[in-house]
Amino acid sequence: MFVSCVATLRRAAAAVSATAATAAALIVLPMNPVLAGDVVDTHSFANSSEVRTTHVALDLAVDFAKKELAGHVDLTLERLKPDADRVVLDTRALEILGADASADGKTWAKTSFALGALDPVLGRPLTVSLPAGATHVRVRYHSRPEASGLQWLKPAQTAGKKLPFLFSQSQAIHARSWIPLQDSPAVRATYDAHIRTPKGLRAVMSAEMSEGLDATGRWAFTMPQPIPSYLIALAVGDIGFQAMGPRTGVYAEAATLKAAAYEFAETEKTLEVCEKLFGPYRWGRYDLLVLPPSFPYGGMENPRLTFVTPTVITGDRRLVSLIAHELAHSWSGNLVTNATWEDFWLNEGFTEYLTYRLTEAQFGK
Repeated sequence: MFVSCVATLRRAAAAVSATAATAAALIVLPMNPVLAGDVVDTHSFANSSEVRTTHVALDLAVDFAKKELAGHVDLTLERLKPDADRVVLDTRALEILGADASADGKTWAKTSFALGALDPVLGRPLTVSLPAGATHVRVRYHSRPEASGLQWLKPAQTAGKKLPFLFSQSQAIHARSWIPLQDSPAVRATYDAHIRTPKGLRAVMSAEMSEGLDATGRWAFTMPQPIPSYLIALAVGDIGFQAMGPRTGVYAEAATLKAAAYEFAETEKTLEVCEKLFGPYRWGRYDLLVLPPSFPYGGMENPRLTFVTPTVITGDRRLVSLIAHELAHSWSGNLVTNATWEDFWLNEGFTEYLTYRLTEAQFGK
């Protein structure tokens, strides 16, 4: 995420100015997550020292009239503590309808669940009982209109002015407002999703994406690399696509697409420079999604699909340094992540340092 506290970040960069090689070495290491049991995250209710999520599977329907996502999430679990008999998840502004457990992810049986007391910041813990042998839980739920991680836009708030638009913003602890899960950056999981949208609207996510609806009329996604929950991202709207290179392209509303593709046409070259500096790009594709003007940030580094503000589309490519910052997050932040939000400087400080290195390599001092 692009932040404006440049002086602070420069001090952080100065503190590691001798670590160009060190930073590069760190960010090309395999994506081995720290054991959740090694981390105490004060911003999460999850009992991740006992049970850890390894995969998230979403099946959701988008309802603009109700401003809700409705369906279920299946969580594949690893017992770090063999006798653990419950999993505690983070939730906020969610209606929990039921819970099931399974030993194989195919045959399900109801299990008990309980919501804890409301914390005004963290939300409510959801405790789901784990029968002996259970390695999966399913939570049936729907979000509420006030979910902090979801923005529901009326047609008048979009560039095209004809169709509504939805986008998520999960960083830092907003994923729990649209998915019940272990919402901590110390817990990395792969994910897949099936999203049903109203006719004429496309869903895109921070994952490998299908080019069209599947046989069931849903958009299908898969993210094979483990990521923290704050990088799970969804957008739904009148969204088109234009390629910019073999691994890069831009998604945007029709009214914005042509200008966006011109503005970000150098993205493939920037990606190649990144690889020379920091090592192989590990995420397959690097695409951009241009959000409606109400997007509250400059950019958000969701893997494979950076969310970006349309305000950088100036017609002269003078503000594309924002892309350098978000692309640098593909190494610093997305590969190597702060284990808790108390150490957020590890994500943004190193990324700002890498951004300056990248900008200098591409454009000169």
